[in-house]
Amino acid sequence: MGQSPSIGRTVHYHSYGTPGGEYLPEARAAIITQLCEPITTEVDPVGLAILNPTGMFFSQYVPYAEVPTPGHWSWPPRA
Repeated sequence: MGQSPSIGRTVHYHSYGTPGGEYLPEARAAIITQLCEPITTEVDPVGLAILNPTGMFFSQYVPYAEVPTPGHWSWPPRA
């Protein structure tokens, strides 16, 4: 991964979208709020405060994915 997650870091959370396709999966800004003990993944999951246009969502034990994957977090691409 190259970077280590830490509390306060800004990352991307990849939303699931809706089952009917009204809303597609997309990246959302998120802030790491918790470092969690690993469950079965190689990279420790984290707790996130996810910033959506209509409000905030909190989620624990969000796994990491190198490639954007719905329900996972990743590092933002470098600009």
